[in-house]
Amino acid sequence: MSEQTINVGDLFSIAGKTALVTGGSRGIGAMIARGYVEAGAKVYISARKAQACDETARQLSEIGECISIPADLASVAGCQRLAREIKTREQALHILVNNAGVSWGASLDEYPEAGWDKVMDTNVKGIFFLTQQLLPQLEAAARPDDPARVINIGSIDGIHIPFVDNYAYSASKAAVHHMTRVLAVKLGPRGVTVNAVAPGFFPSKMTEWLLDNFEQKIVEGCPLQRKGGPADMAGVAIYLASRAGAYVNGAVITVDGGTCLK
Repeated sequence: MSEQTINVGDLFSIAGKTALVTGGSRGIGAMIARGYVEAGAKVYISARKAQACDETARQLSEIGECISIPADLASVAGCQRLAREIKTREQALHILVNNAGVSWGASLDEYPEAGWDKVMDTNVKGIFFLTQQLLPQLEAAARPDDPARVINIGSIDGIHIPFVDNYAYSASKAAVHHMTRVLAVKLGPRGVTVNAVAPGFFPSKMTEWLLDNFEQKIVEGCPLQRKGGPADMAGVAIYLASRAGAYVNGAVITVDGGTCLK
């Protein structure tokens, strides 16, 4: 067997790649966007609130290249508008991180249709149709040994049973995980891998209420006895987007310190 030298620095490099991170203005999306910018990628971020999106892009532009494109991805029209904007700026897109998401908490007896629809539209429909609309740019970036990447952000709530009442959110994230597997099979032959990350508890606007009320329970429920941090999320996102993750396809990677195992 012939030996092949592996340059570890190149193996994990994403320098020069172009990425779009949805929901990139705060929380997990901002953690990933910062990691990509610091690693030398050109990063577009989108978020529903224009001011927050612009401000995060401004901050990240101090360390690299980051461009704000505000967008609401709860509708097909919103996905199409964002995709058109990317297409006017880039012929190829190496990395698409589908992170935009919402949650809605209510008891089983009182869970509203409006909340269910909002969560499903943003968390599931938005991922599918934005990926669909950006396929030409993703395929243009693909190389035989370095495919384009779609990274969907799921949740451990789509794997285990959460202790709070967030019925649509849990269902939507389980759907994201399985949609990831389906798209991995369909898009692999087109030079695009599709994987999902299922985070545990990371500080964000979405988890603020949970951490304010249940932080001790959350920490004690994690075998590593801590919450997730920016490096934890940036690390797995960079791995999946780099040459090191080129043969990973259809995986759902939990980043939760082992919480799902308890």
